[in-house]
Amino acid sequence: MADNKTKSTKPANKTPPKSPADPAKERAAKRLSYESNSSHEGAGAAELSALEEAFRKFAIHGDTRATGKEMHGKNWSKLCKDCHVIDGKNVTITDVDIVFSKIKGKSSRTITFDQFKEALQELSKKRFKDKSNEEAVQELHKLIEGKAPIISGVTKTISSPTVSRLTDTSKFTGSHKERFDPSGKGRGKAGREDLVDASGYVPGYKHAGTYDHKVQGSK
Repeated sequence: MADNKTKSTKPANKTPPKSPADPAKERAAKRLSYESNSSHEGAGAAELSALEEAFRKFAIHGDTRATGKEMHGKNWSKLCKDCHVIDGKNVTITDVDIVFSKIKGKSSRTITFDQFKEALQELSKKRFKDKSNEEAVQELHKLIEGKAPIISGVTKTISSPTVSRLTDTSKFTGSHKERFDPSGKGRGKAGREDLVDASGYVPGYKHAGTYDHKVQGSK
């Protein structure tokens, strides 16, 4: 009995087989792709360096909650002082405060990095009067790029009579005196423990060790 059902046949694969790839060419292509991506990433990182890096360091100074994206007026003034933007002649602390108030928003207490650059542009005209606007901005940027806040108020060692007395071994008494020799050098274990004297002499005898010399001298 004839089978009326048609048998399904798979379509022939007309795609030509791929030739085996060259491993050396594949490695070279991957290396070029990686170097290309790395160069783009490096270019993006360079945009955040120098001036913006300094901005962020000063922006977070003294504030653990700061993100580095905005800067308060106090830190702005410190940046201008530490980076010598303020020279006392062309630019003063008053000029710095006026520019900050002018650049920031009316209801804002901080400035962004873009506003920071605007403020520097304003100050550059006063700081470098003998240069063109572009050169003045560049010179002002050089004063700030790569800089960080100067930490002041480091505690210094103060000479005190009380401290001197506590560290002067010649004034020690009792068991503390026994721990140091006349030059102030520590005796080590001998100054901390009672060591047995097996020399045969009475402790503290000044002429210890002179017996042989006396006997030989009398002969």
